[in-house]
Order: sequence, then C-alpha cells, then structure tokens
Amino acid sequence: MSKPKLLIVEDDEGLCSQYRWAFPACEVLLAHARAQAVALVKREIPPVAIMDLGLPPDPDGVSEGFATLSEVLRIAPQTKVIVVTGNGERQHALRAVATGAYDFCEKPVAIEVLRTIIDRGLNLHRLEDENRRLLAAPARSPIERIVSASPGMLKVCRDIEKIATTNVPVLLLGESGTGKEALARAVHDLGPRAAQPFIAINCGAIPENLLESELFGHERGAFTGAVKQTIGKIESAHKGTLFLDEIGDLPHPLQVKLLRFLQDQIVERIGGRQKIQVDVRIVSATNANLEDKISQGVFRGDLLYRMNAFTIRIPPLRERGSDIMLLANFFMNRFNQEFGRSFRGFTEHATHAMSSHDWPGNVRELENRLKRAVVMAERRLIDAVDLELAVPGAELPDLDIRSARLRAEREVVQEALLRSNNTLAVAARLLGISRPTLYGLLDVHGLGHGLEAVGASVDAGETTVQCDQG
Repeated sequence: MSKPKLLIVEDDEGLCSQYRWAFPACEVLLAHARAQAVALVKREIPPVAIMDLGLPPDPDGVSEGFATLSEVLRIAPQTKVIVVTGNGERQHALRAVATGAYDFCEKPVAIEVLRTIIDRGLNLHRLEDENRRLLAAPARSPIERIVSASPGMLKVCRDIEKIATTNVPVLLLGESGTGKEALARAVHDLGPRAAQPFIAINCGAIPENLLESELFGHERGAFTGAVKQTIGKIESAHKGTLFLDEIGDLPHPLQVKLLRFLQDQIVERIGGRQKIQVDVRIVSATNANLEDKISQGVFRGDLLYRMNAFTIRIPPLRERGSDIMLLANFFMNRFNQEFGRSFRGFTEHATHAMSSHDWPGNVRELENRLKRAVVMAERRLIDAVDLELAVPGAELPDLDIRSARLRAEREVVQEALLRSNNTLAVAARLLGISRPTLYGLLDVHGLGHGLEAVGASVDAGETTVQCDQG
C-alpha cells in the first residue's frame, strides 16, 4: 500500500528538514507559503497537514496562517489540519480549532507527541472515508427519492416494485412525513403508466364544498361562480395514476361517489349529464386508522375494501435504525451543495440527540431540521443545538480534556462578563488577562458575536459592549 500523504506548511527550512526524516511512514509534501499549500492540497488532497500559523509575508503574525487554514479547509474539508503555534499563543490555537483545525501542537514541537496526533488524524480520516463510501453505497434504495438501508423500508421498496406492474388499487398507510407521496410516485413511475399523467390531490387540504368539483369537475353554470367548464382531477389522470392523499379525511358524501367511480371507472361532472369513461389507477394514502373510522361510522368499509387490494405499511423513522444517520448525512450533503456550505459531519452530541429523538414528523422533520442547521450553524460540525434537539443525559459532560478546558474557559469568561456588566476592561482585570487576549477568547467561544454591529460606548474610560451571554 502507498504511504499516506502528509502536508507540511512551514517556512523554517530547519523544521522542514526535521519533519522530513521524523515521519518515515508518510509521504511528506512541503510548502513554504499559502500559494504552494493551496496548489498541493488541490492536487494531492492530503489526509493530514501540519501548518505553522506564522507564514510569510506575515511570519510574526497569524493573519496569513489563518487565511491559509481557511482556504485549505474550504478546498479539502476532510483534511485533518494540525496547527503549530508559538509558546504562549494558546488563544490562536483555540481559535484555529474553532475555525476547523483538527488539533494543535505548541513549539518547541515534541516529535513523539506530534507523531501520535498525526496517527490519530490518519485513523480518523480513514474511518471517515470508509464511512462516506458506506453511506454512498446503500444511500439509495431501489426506488428513486427513497434513501434507506433498513430491512423494513427496503421490503416496502421491493413490494412497490412488484405491485407497480399491476393495475390494482394500492393503499399506503404511514405517519405523516414517512414518504407516502414518494412511494405513490414510484408505483406510477415503475409501472406501464409512467409516461402518462400522475395527478395528486390532498383530500384533507381542500374544503368540502370545493373537493367534489376538484375531483369530478363541473360544467359551466353548475353553481354560482362556475363560469367555464372545468376538468376534474380524475378525468385529468386518464391513462395515468390518481394519488388520493389523506383519504381518511374524505367527506362521507364523496365516499359514495368515489366508490361508484371505483366500481365502473365512470365520472359525471357537476351539472353535467354525460357519463365519461376514464382509465385511472388509484393510489391512496392516509395516516389515520381506517378501521377505527369505520367502527365510528365516518368511513365506509366497502370503500376501504375497494381501495386496499394491496396495502403497504410504511415504518416510521424511529423504527428505521441506522436510516436516521444515513438520511442526516444525505440531507447535509444535499444542503451543502444547495447553500454552498462545507459541513463535514456531526458532533457526538448531535449524533446522540438524533438517535434518541422520537421523530414525530419523520423524514420531513429530519429534512427541515437539517436544512435549518446547514443554513444557520457556524462551526464545521453540526451540533445538537443547531438541530434544536435536546441531548439525553446532557448532564454528563464530555470527558475529553480539551473540551473540558474549553467549557471551563467559556464559563469563566461568561461569569466575568456578568460581574462586569459586559464592561470589557473590568472583565479583563477580573480574569487577569489583557484586553486583546479577552477579545480573542470572545471570538473563540462565540461570545463576541455582534460586537461590530452593536458597537462600543466609552463611559469614564471603560469600554462597555452588549454581547450575547448564551
């Protein structure tokens, strides 16, 4: 097997020579400035990179280093970038990690420590790459627009493939948001009527006084406002498929008329006398328990028996196991492309929250939460907060030492801002740090969001700002 590529972005020739012999298990790629680093990343896509923040033409600052880091992560967000910082520049390292760097190492560099970090980065990259391949392989079921790898949902897809070639009515049972319309469309697309119209109507979304006209059409003058002849949905679906969504909400008088149509495939427009023969396949769907509705006298049993020659029950998302994360990654990648974002995955909290959530809105709820998160999230990984999901057992903190330090640091900074009434000079004195260092911490922890927009006011020599405490 070929050696994994390791990109070194460093302007110090002595360190470059040291790195070159220190990592014999890797193919070392050297870059001394941003342009070289970007060119190598575009060509080689290295799994791991070591990057010094002090790069020319700003070797004594970090502006060029952060610009290089941002560009590298934009081009290859899966690359694990290990940032090297000078002694006493921990705030820059934390800012780099918040920007998207994988880890950091302080100078003077301990090669053994750096080698361990690189090995972990290579292993993580390998696991993520394998995960991406696995997600890509079963990402789509045999039916277009259905993303699943769960046995229950794949059985539904196989059943749809089988019955699509027949011409009998199909009843789809499932909770709201489980994909009933996508499956109805698949019944049409996989059958002999694929080239003909697919007409969908939601029986619960149209007022009862308009629904009959929508289904069966009307003649001019049939009622007040009927100024022209209108073809109904059933007639429009001639030779094709009519999808009746939320059939359980169909008013009782229309159930009688629909039953008559199912028996002889003849429609009469409202106000008309002509009997119109049509050839339509009926696919209906509901999230209601039709048996209960029959026992309550609000749904006709003979209509149900006409509609359910084939009944397919669609499992809710909470019963589809790994499909939750499969769909989450699918939607994240889709919305990354749609909105020009570059999220790499999910935090442990997000994964835990999604796996534990009951998903009452099913796939539609997951899609909407992912869309909002991709638009609104500010870090490289989507967190449970971005998805507006609670984390079960959130009282148990992450025991990773760096995460614990960051949490403690954020809490102390927040407390200082609270005690100082958001007066930065006073907060800096309480923390025992300089004001520029405090600015850096506010940036790292996202506590300074909106400083530029809100601005600062000077009162008796103290700078006071309004900032988000949350």
